[in-house]
Amino acid sequence: MPRTPSGARGGRQPPAPALQKAPRLSEWLISLEGTEAGHQLALALAVMAAILHAVFGALQKGRHDPWLSRGAIDASYGLMAAPFALFVVPWPEPHMWPIFATVWVIHVGYKLLQAQAYTKGSYTVVYPVVRGTGPLFTVIGAYLLFGEIFTPVQWMGVAVLLSGIYGLAVYNLRHLQADRQTLPLALGLAVATGIFVALYTTFDAYGIRATADPFTFLAWFFMIDGAFMPVIAALRWRNMAARPAIAPLMLRGVAGGLIAFLSFGSVMLATRLDKVGEAAVLRETSTVFAALIGWLVLKETVGPRRIALMSLIALGAVIVEVGG
Repeated sequence: MPRTPSGARGGRQPPAPALQKAPRLSEWLISLEGTEAGHQLALALAVMAAILHAVFGALQKGRHDPWLSRGAIDASYGLMAAPFALFVVPWPEPHMWPIFATVWVIHVGYKLLQAQAYTKGSYTVVYPVVRGTGPLFTVIGAYLLFGEIFTPVQWMGVAVLLSGIYGLAVYNLRHLQADRQTLPLALGLAVATGIFVALYTTFDAYGIRATADPFTFLAWFFMIDGAFMPVIAALRWRNMAARPAIAPLMLRGVAGGLIAFLSFGSVMLATRLDKVGEAAVLRETSTVFAALIGWLVLKETVGPRRIALMSLIALGAVIVEVGG
């Protein structure tokens, strides 16, 4: 694999690939890599990704079967990304094709595990475990792949954030009445999904740094990534005794596709501009927003203990940011 540019402060910084005929927006973003302005933009992008990722998770877990929802979302963003990949952004360099293949395999594994976890367990139990497992392994992966080092204060922030996330999952587990029989399996799937979150976060960061134009990676990623789950969803829909209407499902898919562009695209850009580990930790404040969505939209109970745990998550993210 080629050595890749790193915008991470304090990490290894190999030379960036030559940028040929890049659009002005790409040139501007690349000029911010490794700078304080790039750090601030990465911070904003990671927080935006957190908010939108919580919305994205709720869309997948909402009124439709999670497999069908994910299939509709992936079909939507794949079709929307195709014209940009084929006709707008520069085409990928030859060394990018094995990277795209690896990224695709990791994301397929992640989506299969997540859909299965959502099928077996409650959103407010599964989601915190997934998001809590992800950042810990991402920080480790960022150290191994990019040479990023967290300070002791930042590790304390990670510990505070994870205590809030896993505390939220335990609280939800103790007070949940439904799905009790399938919860052990759901929790196991959630941990496995979290490991895949760390894999895709780290390797996506590698991929977006390996190409000259970051928007080349984003456009081709979404086009390629959108090709698998629609097939699974179509087969599942065809075998259902009571098939849901297509129109509401596709409307959800279009909404989810647009949110996916902003959510996943934002955090990928953040990992090019700045530290992968910091972006991953900040994104996991999505658990706070997920709990709020569970309360306001999915009508799940939220009390003072859960509010306190969500405050720990937010506090941990602040400590990670200040400690850097």
